[in-house]
Amino acid sequence: MPTTKSEVTLGSQRLLQPAVNRKPELLKSALRKSGALGRRESIEWTSPLESENFKEYRDKAALLRLGVEGSITVPLAEFWPRRGPVWDATAITNQDRPIILEAKAHIPESASPGSKASPTSLQQIEGSLLATRKHLAPRSTAPWTGTFYQYANRLAHQYYFRILNGIDSSLVFLNFTNAADMDGPTTVREWEGATRLIHAVLGIPADLHGFGVFHAYIDARLLT
Repeated sequence: MPTTKSEVTLGSQRLLQPAVNRKPELLKSALRKSGALGRRESIEWTSPLESENFKEYRDKAALLRLGVEGSITVPLAEFWPRRGPVWDATAITNQDRPIILEAKAHIPESASPGSKASPTSLQQIEGSLLATRKHLAPRSTAPWTGTFYQYANRLAHQYYFRILNGIDSSLVFLNFTNAADMDGPTTVREWEGATRLIHAVLGIPADLHGFGVFHAYIDARLLT
């Protein structure tokens, strides 16, 4: 089910919408620099599109936007309850590789609330988070349903695509610098420090490139 966002005036959405729709070359360059996109790869963004009132997608609708519905062997319902993550952006490369993206304009956004799922749904979520954690860091015992739950559940969906279904997906955390309206970080180094902290708390390796997880950066001043 898509969610209608319309054009916003604050935060990461205010920056991501023009990046996708009006300055895609800037966004493509950031993804290439991060390693998420190859030098010869092109990319087509399938959300959030201005022509569709900047709708964002989740669950089966997101699978359709990513072009992977025909490649799914493990049904999403077996991995995650309904009303899962709403992706800030979705894309497909010219090699039919799906890209899922989460955007942030300031560090406090990364400290999300824990899961508020019902007991039955929470049991399913915890099982999927545990499977993801065991894949990334077999010795870790860190809880994943607390402060950095949003970051963790994005990693879990990358695990769902890449490991359970064998889809060569990429997960991109796009961080904006100099988002003055949000009093965001002015340097990439600040974002890198926040990411190191998140990974330490979750008990996972600092570098997840081998798992198809990348961190990209765009200076918000280039989008005004």
